[in-house]
Amino acid sequence: MPTVLLICGSLRERSLNRQAGQRAATHLAGRAQTRWLDYANLPFMNQDAEFPPPAEVRRVRAEVAAADAVWVFSPEYNHGVPGVLKNLLDWLSRPLEPGGSDTVAKGKPVALSCAGGGARARYCAADLAETLAFMQVDLVQTVHAQVALTRQDYTTDVLRLTPGEDAALALQADLLMGKLTGRLAQPLL
Repeated sequence: MPTVLLICGSLRERSLNRQAGQRAATHLAGRAQTRWLDYANLPFMNQDAEFPPPAEVRRVRAEVAAADAVWVFSPEYNHGVPGVLKNLLDWLSRPLEPGGSDTVAKGKPVALSCAGGGARARYCAADLAETLAFMQVDLVQTVHAQVALTRQDYTTDVLRLTPGEDAALALQADLLMGKLTGRLAQPLL
């Protein structure tokens, strides 16, 4: 059974995006194993410390490399990508060897979902899609599941998805599984 690594762009324990990811995981149940990436202790990207990479960077890269796919869930901070998530992506985009071009992210199937205010985190989603494309991941689709958070969501720390938002997550799960099924069905060379 394939493994999908879930990444939340917020480190907050009761993150609404983490809750969106938990719901998305139910749409993958029985078809893929899911687990969350813990990257809270990842150091800031620093090219002076890139080779050899710090132990925490090696651990995070190994988890990403071991996963068959990645699904990113991110809030929008000030019309952009949260710094902690951007830092993670910067480490994942870097070459594994000095002067090399191979990364753990290149070619990896990635789905993207964002939950934010009335604008549905559209600026963050656009920025992330551009960054992920530059990283040469295999982005599942160009229109991503986006969730509009309400005042009640924010004040209660409980995510309430509309039927349409839940259906968008289910569709994205199906698209990700379709990509994995096609990828896993290819003969190994």
